Amino acid sequence: MCLAIPGKILDTEDAGFSRTARVQFGGVVRTVFLDLVPEAGVGDYVLVHVGCAISRIDEEEALKTFELLEQIGALEEEGLSHEAPG
Repeated sequence: MCLAIPGKILDTEDAGFSRTARVQFGGVVRTVFLDLVPEAGVGDYVLVHVGCAISRIDEEEALKTFELLEQIGALEEEGLSHEAPG
């Protein structure tokens, strides 16, 4: 199953020709590429698919989506915590 998981950007870094961010998914933090959402910044929520942020999302929608993914067990499959991001 292909999923885009919502997470909160903790910080960003320019990595030469690319831009990355540390993104929090519940209790898990992973590095994500921001190349497809150059307008995203610290504190924003983004949808992440295969290590790339693919769009910004508002906080309410992010938390709701994270909760629904938790309910269907999709977060376990992705190795993510059961805590809401943020």
